[in-house]
Amino acid sequence: MSSLLRSLRTPRGFSAPAFLAYLAVIGLVALVPQFSRKPLILHMWIMVFLAIAQGSAWNIVGGYAGQYSVGHAAYFGIGAYTTMLLLELHQIAPWYGIGLSMLNAVLLSVVIGSITFRLRGPYFVLASISMAEIIRLAALHFKDLTRGAEGILLNGIPPLETPWFTVKFLGKVPFFYTSLGLAVIVISVTWFVQHSKLGYTFQAIREDQDAAHSLGINPTLHKNLALMLSAAFTAAAGSLFALYVRFIDPNIAFGIDVSVQMVLICIIGGIGTILGPVVGSVVLVLLSESLRNPKWLVQAGLLADSSPTVAFIEARLSNAHVLFYGVLVVVVVLFAPEGFLGLLRTAVARVKKRLAAKPTPPSQPAAAA
Repeated sequence: MSSLLRSLRTPRGFSAPAFLAYLAVIGLVALVPQFSRKPLILHMWIMVFLAIAQGSAWNIVGGYAGQYSVGHAAYFGIGAYTTMLLLELHQIAPWYGIGLSMLNAVLLSVVIGSITFRLRGPYFVLASISMAEIIRLAALHFKDLTRGAEGILLNGIPPLETPWFTVKFLGKVPFFYTSLGLAVIVISVTWFVQHSKLGYTFQAIREDQDAAHSLGINPTLHKNLALMLSAAFTAAAGSLFALYVRFIDPNIAFGIDVSVQMVLICIIGGIGTILGPVVGSVVLVLLSESLRNPKWLVQAGLLADSSPTVAFIEARLSNAHVLFYGVLVVVVVLFAPEGFLGLLRTAVARVKKRLAAKPTPPSQPAAAA
């Protein structure tokens, strides 16, 4: 009985007001399609949700366990290819394909982790990049399985049928709610990891791996656990991305830019925090999508269709998002090494310090009777 009561106790770090605010934000975001169904607006939301899922998944192994993998495109691509191949070649519904893609990613992470976690620091980073590149080249070579550089084009997605409702994946609204659900799940799991004993173990390894080992922690085991969890959610995001765009090839699914974007999301927002990937995703997606297709600013009512700004971006900056990525990273590293959230915390701390140092006015003498 006592063990049951302990299992039902409030988790560490739980705050009822924060939880209610979290639910309120989810509820408000879920109402977006009820007010605007413009394709580009919904596309922006979908890309933000997928970026949040990818960044939060990477944050588990990179932010909490301190293992800066730059090879997560391997798991993203495995998720995309598993789901697309099962659906297109074997007519297996993607709802099962996503589960199998997560399983494949976990198995792949065990293999990659057993190799790369023998290394530390920059050697681990280079090894993770190499593993992802090996898989990309293999996908290009084995054309009978992956169709090589031709890629896989999806003809259609079967409806999701349940005893209560049927969802037809036509248009962007179904993908809006699916990607929102994935982002919420990954953020929630990240919160539980952060406030659990497992999360504290990850953070101990991040701070000092040798000291953690001296305390009886198995660094290799726990780094592999972090990678398995991270890989599973990254594969789910890859599966959903492939279903959304309906086309993948090895360069899209396994490209190094996929891995770099996940790292940048956390660096810009704040590594090792819950909200860091959320902030980083919003910044990066708004920046990249605004440069690639500024028409969404017109649909959002921020600019006129005949605006010279839109014409200038389309003519001059349509392929400059990578350059702006680099500039943004340099600015963040120099002026906000803890990300936008760290910058915000510093600003709040300074305001509080100034308010605390402000002299209080002298008390007024009591009026004579």
